[in-house]
Amino acid sequence: MVSISSRPEPELLREGIKIPVKETLLTPRFYTTDYDAVAKMDISSQQAEMEAVVEELRTDYNRYHYKRDKSFEQSWDHIDPETRAAFIDFLERSCTSEFSGFLLFKELSRQLQGRSPLLAEAFNLMARDEARHAGFLNKAMKDFKLSLDLVNMTKKRSYTFFKPEWVIYSVYLSEKIGYWRYILVHYHLKDHPENQFYPLFKYFESWCQDENRHGDFFKVLLRSQPQLWGTWQAKLWARFFLLTVFATHTLTVFEREDFYQSIGLDAREYNKQVVINTNHTALSAFPEVLDTSHPDFFPRLEKCADYNFQLMAIDKSNLPKFAKNLQKLPLFIAIFWQLLLIYLNGAVDAESQRREVK
Repeated sequence: MVSISSRPEPELLREGIKIPVKETLLTPRFYTTDYDAVAKMDISSQQAEMEAVVEELRTDYNRYHYKRDKSFEQSWDHIDPETRAAFIDFLERSCTSEFSGFLLFKELSRQLQGRSPLLAEAFNLMARDEARHAGFLNKAMKDFKLSLDLVNMTKKRSYTFFKPEWVIYSVYLSEKIGYWRYILVHYHLKDHPENQFYPLFKYFESWCQDENRHGDFFKVLLRSQPQLWGTWQAKLWARFFLLTVFATHTLTVFEREDFYQSIGLDAREYNKQVVINTNHTALSAFPEVLDTSHPDFFPRLEKCADYNFQLMAIDKSNLPKFAKNLQKLPLFIAIFWQLLLIYLNGAVDAESQRREVK
């Protein structure tokens, strides 16, 4: 576990504007894709389902949800420094993730205008939601006398290219795991209101429904493309993206254990519930999902978290860079080995279960 006291003081670009967290494999990234390929996608096999999902987005159930009420109008100086630092880290990473989604969806909408009208509208509506989320989180940061310069971040952040197929797999999972992350925190704080130290948490129940609707859109888009679920390659890719998302989530949750402690959650159990529920949800979209009931599944993920802490300790040491890299190499190999063993543990055939239900 990372020592809470080890969190450094925020670095500032200028007064009140925080330097964005350093880009790593675990921090939210900005993405670009092959927009022409997306525009050419044939969604006719799922046309009715797609129109229904887009109508849900048009309805805009949370139009009036992201309004700060009087409970925000107070000083937050009474929050202890450890909780404050952990919460600011949560707000920053969440804001960056939501803003990343906004940029991707907005550009997809712009690029698809006139070529795939229904998809263009859907991406525009989802960009609307992501912008609201990012803005609401950034305002929350301002309550702690910090914020992110999102316009500057747009220009300075590096962009990672993902093929459309990868975007569909990964964003579907990102939205669905986001739903489970928010709703489980909501359920916990509903039962333990004494741990709700800031009013943002009371917005999570409706908020996560945005995530759920976005995930439903990507599910329909995925099912409209037979190559994403009807081939043996699709099964391998589905398991790969599930494993990648679950490993990233596990490492991130364990890194930020102090935040979950601050709201009375056990990080290990919370991570298990998020992963199990997301994996089960993916049965309705993916051709295969991982076997989270395998006795080695979570112990291997948690070993990866232990190795990650060792990598972080090396980074904080005073060794020269080449010596750090030498020390890190066996740990990277160990993480890869644990993930490979999980990948090879077997999977649950979602397509066969779908046929049985029919």
